[in-house]
Amino acid sequence: MFMNKEVQPQSRNYTVPLITITLLFFMWGFITCMNDILIPYLKQLFNLTFFESMLVQFCFFGAYFIGSLIYFLISITSGDPINKAGYKKGILFGIFLAAFGCILFYPAATFSYYPLFLGALFILGLGFTVLQITANAYVSLLGSEESASSRLNMTQAFNAFGTTIAPVLGGHLIFEFFSAADGSFSAVATRIPYLIFAGILLLVALLISRVKLPSFQTQEEEIEKGLGALEFSHLKFGVFAMFCYVGGEVAVGSFIISFLEQPQIMGFNEIISKNYLALYWGGAMIGRFLGAISLNQSLSQGKKALYMLGAAGAVFLVIFSIVNLSFSQISFFLVFIALNFVAFFVGRAAPARTLSIFAAINVVLLISAMVNHGELAMYSILGIGIFNSIMFSNIYTLAISGLGKYTSQGSSLVVMAILGGAIVPIFQGYLADQFGVQHSFIIPVFCYVIILIFGAYCTKYLGHVESTEAKSGH
Repeated sequence: MFMNKEVQPQSRNYTVPLITITLLFFMWGFITCMNDILIPYLKQLFNLTFFESMLVQFCFFGAYFIGSLIYFLISITSGDPINKAGYKKGILFGIFLAAFGCILFYPAATFSYYPLFLGALFILGLGFTVLQITANAYVSLLGSEESASSRLNMTQAFNAFGTTIAPVLGGHLIFEFFSAADGSFSAVATRIPYLIFAGILLLVALLISRVKLPSFQTQEEEIEKGLGALEFSHLKFGVFAMFCYVGGEVAVGSFIISFLEQPQIMGFNEIISKNYLALYWGGAMIGRFLGAISLNQSLSQGKKALYMLGAAGAVFLVIFSIVNLSFSQISFFLVFIALNFVAFFVGRAAPARTLSIFAAINVVLLISAMVNHGELAMYSILGIGIFNSIMFSNIYTLAISGLGKYTSQGSSLVVMAILGGAIVPIFQGYLADQFGVQHSFIIPVFCYVIILIFGAYCTKYLGHVESTEAKSGH
């Protein structure tokens, strides 16, 4: 959250620490995506409306806002807690808190009480908030500053790998393996899976505690009083854009299973739909690998094309091996990969321009999903994932660009905007109850329009700022 001047230790090999932290990112993504399985499961179990079922995301992502706000307030009054305690202790605390949230699913399932499930999700979200604050920053320190972006993209890609297999494996555990013998839903189906998740998190914590992670001596910068960061218009717009991005991505993912269940779409049940949900999140994984290559300014266009082609092919084969679908059922995804290639090259490695292009494509795909039926509507909604891929990193970096001494403060405000994942699905749930699932996607349409405008604004505004600074000799 708060940037520090770190005194790097002598050059050393960070391979083992980086692999260990990457394993954490994988589990983090896996458990987060399990919410998309819980929503239809709890909706049927407790006979909830769409609005009520979206409280799952409200409690989980609301914890991000509450946790970030508490951290921010402590930081501006008493200093950065993680800087004082150390990254390793911060990461371990986040893991233990997340594991405790998973364990709370046991009493929630035993008593079959929806508010207990929501409480467990809130604690789980608080744990991941601590990891959001600590783990991302720690990865950036595990090596040179020049390669920090590459490392973050790679760990985020494995985070996306977790979100890709969660619908398949997690859906199998809850909808099939631990469901009632007659196929009916029972609250106890969540007890064992989430105890397993808690156990794995604790094993990761044990591994991290045993691995010798490098410590970084830091000197805190002077804390800026007030909210001077809000004097920057692009930061305020960026906070709103991040709110819309997280809200739109989470809302679409939350409704995919319900969308595919609609008779005018595909009429699938949860067991089939979970495999297609994996394609939505798998698209984000493909896009992040491609983005790490495309936005690398040191590579020539020819090398970029070659590396991107190889990465896309390899990740596509991984996804194909995970989902329980035939090649003919997922071959449509190759069209979106090709379109993703074109969009990257049209964007010419410019973050703001690429962001606008991707957002515009998602607007078109969402409108197609709203007005069409059958496979065309299904393909449209699933294709959104691959164009979500670079949005978080691009919005984040554009929002805090040029803030100078207010960079830390601006960063904390952008992280708080993850609140969008709590609010936007609630609004879409209300519209789904009133007008149907298909028409409710008008909410994410507005979200991506805002992102499109933000990208266009940054293309003009930040370009103007850089030009002015160059002329003034700064």
